[in-house]
Amino acid sequence: MNHEFWMRYAIEEAMEAQKLGEVPIGAIIVRNDEIIGRGHNLRETSVDPTAHAEMIAIRQASLHLQAWRLLDCTLYVTLEPCPMCAGAIVQGRVPRVVFGAPDPKAGCAGTLMNLLQEDRFNHRVELVEGVLREECGLLLTNFFRTLRGKPPLVHLTPFHEADGHEHRPQIDDSGESK
Repeated sequence: MNHEFWMRYAIEEAMEAQKLGEVPIGAIIVRNDEIIGRGHNLRETSVDPTAHAEMIAIRQASLHLQAWRLLDCTLYVTLEPCPMCAGAIVQGRVPRVVFGAPDPKAGCAGTLMNLLQEDRFNHRVELVEGVLREECGLLLTNFFRTLRGKPPLVHLTPFHEADGHEHRPQIDDSGESK
């Protein structure tokens, strides 16, 4: 699987969250080279502490498959899963998780603890860390900089534009976008 290709779709989901004023976190679930679940953070919009990107994508994928076991699936998420999402991933038997940026405040895929590979559980998850880490991290950094009245470090655009070309942010040596 081309993890960068699929992570770009998770980044697009994160950008959808940002358009709503939500913390920009996005997730997709892929099975047989098809996105079967997608979600972005909706905690503020829905006034629901469980409306994390992963939870929404898991629910959507389960409905798509008409099964709670998400076998043969890969979850892509822009930020390392929190304890709640890690629990749902384990309970849903998701075999593989690919994440972008680590979460120093709530990361449960290795940063604070590793619930996804805990030997005492009956299911362990294969982890791929740091895919498009810089882009995923910049989404969060820029969001919180903007909240604090500071300019973003770089402007990110969707990677899959209507013209079919891949678009990546350009950063010069000073950290400013070109």
